[in-house]
Amino acid sequence: MRVDNKTVWITGASSGIGEGLAYLLNKRNCKLILSSRKASELEKVKKACANPDAIFILPLDLLEFDSMTEKTQQAIAAFGPIDILINNAGISQRSLLINTDFEVYKRLINVNYLGTVALTKAVLPHFISKKSGYFVTITSLMGKFGSPYRSGYCGAKHALHGFFDVLRMEHEKDGIGVTLICPGFVQTNVAKNALTADGSQQQKDDDATQQGLSVADLGERMILAVERGKFEAYIGKKEVMGIYLKRFFPKLLHKVVMRSTVR
Repeated sequence: MRVDNKTVWITGASSGIGEGLAYLLNKRNCKLILSSRKASELEKVKKACANPDAIFILPLDLLEFDSMTEKTQQAIAAFGPIDILINNAGISQRSLLINTDFEVYKRLINVNYLGTVALTKAVLPHFISKKSGYFVTITSLMGKFGSPYRSGYCGAKHALHGFFDVLRMEHEKDGIGVTLICPGFVQTNVAKNALTADGSQQQKDDDATQQGLSVADLGERMILAVERGKFEAYIGKKEVMGIYLKRFFPKLLHKVVMRSTVR
């Protein structure tokens, strides 16, 4: 599958990975529906695109589960049938499990997992009716193995893998595909926006994030994975080795992670 000229809906498109994908896909003549909670920031992304006329702004909050059917109808009305939904919106965490308020775990699950499930469920009948469609869900390497200070984030990302693996199995017969993108460290504001133990934002970056992949590099590699129809794609630097250590040498991975200075 080529992504060129497709109609693509991107969540979390006001910054970071979603913003970078908007620029790349706009250059490939895609019609884009851009969503996030921040309409003003989405307008800035639209204006920065090479072809802003091919972009529709659709504000969306993943916590408003009951609005997803209406939002999906609005997205379809923008350019006609949707070809690809990119589930990108989410929030990270930086806090020790023992110190973390339960409300923080609820927010992480509601945003990263249930909000994505709610939107996917709203779009799924549309894909079934036209016998084609593609879900691209951005999880994380933390959806495949764990790391301290990210217990709730890891839990939510692991849950996405279970849900979308089953979606692929149940709806392959309907012409629907699923690719799970598992990035490592990427140069975004994910660490600054991460929730701490009391639910407040961390508001500071870390060295690992600053030294991660550029958004543009991740985007290009992500598009290639989708076009190749990969079930999962692990995209990053040396942290990607954690995938293979987890599979073959889980105790060694435990030791490596425990020696890491990443927080």
